Amino acid sequence: MPTTSGIAAELAPTGRLRAALNMANFLLTRKDAKSGAPEGIAVDIARELGRRLGTPVDLLPYDSPGAVADAVTSGAWDVGLIGAEPQRATHIAFTVAYLEIEATYLVPPNSPIASIDDVDREGVRIACLGRAAYELYLSRNLKHAKLVLEPSFEAAFQRFVSDKLDAEAGLRTQLEDDAKRLPGSRVLDGKFSAVQQAIGTPKTREGAARYLREFVEDIKATGFVARIIQQNGIRGVSVAPAAD
Repeated sequence: MPTTSGIAAELAPTGRLRAALNMANFLLTRKDAKSGAPEGIAVDIARELGRRLGTPVDLLPYDSPGAVADAVTSGAWDVGLIGAEPQRATHIAFTVAYLEIEATYLVPPNSPIASIDDVDREGVRIACLGRAAYELYLSRNLKHAKLVLEPSFEAAFQRFVSDKLDAEAGLRTQLEDDAKRLPGSRVLDGKFSAVQQAIGTPKTREGAARYLREFVEDIKATGFVARIIQQNGIRGVSVAPAAD
C-alpha cells in the first residue's frame, strides 16, 4: 500500500503521529510493569502505522474512551484507537473495525435471567461503564431496562454487587473475571453487541481517513492483527471481517 508525503503531512501535521489510547480497555492496552509505558495491541497498531508513514509516534494515554473522543475537538491527537460508535462520529472519521470484542451480561446468583433477551425488561437495572462503546450501544437500543453508569470497570462491578443490581454489562473477558469474585454468578451465553475497535482521525482529514481505511484492511488481510493478538496473549477478541 503506497505511502505519500502528502498523506503523512495530513495525518501527522506536527511531524509526529499522536496516537490516542484508551487505557480503560485492558484487552487492547496496558502499562509495562517496569516502565509504566503503554503497550498492547493498540500500541502495536499505532507503531505499525507510524512505521509505514515514516513518522515518529507519540503515545497519548487517556483514562477512558469518552476522554479520547472529547479530546478530538481540541486537536490533541491525530489518530484515536477506540470503538467506532455513531455518537462519536460527529467529529471523528472511523475506519471499519480491525477487531471485535464480544459484550454480554453478568447476572447474580439465583437470577431468573436466563438469556440476553431476558435482560431488557421493566425494572431491570444494569451496572455499566459510562461512555464505553457497549454503553453507547445499550443507550440507543434498550427499551425498558435502566443503566446505572459508573466511571470504571471496577466501580461498575462494585455497584452491581453492593446495590444488588440485576446485571452488569461489559466485555466478556472482564465479566468472566468478575464472575470468579462473585460465587454463583453467571456470564450469559451469546452477546448483545460486538464492540467494533477501529481507528479514528479528525473528520476534516478526508485523505487521511481514506488512507486509514486502506491500512486497516491491509493489516487484517496480511495477518498482522491476528499475529499481535497472539503475541499479546489476549483472549476474547477476534479479527474483524473484511469490509464489504
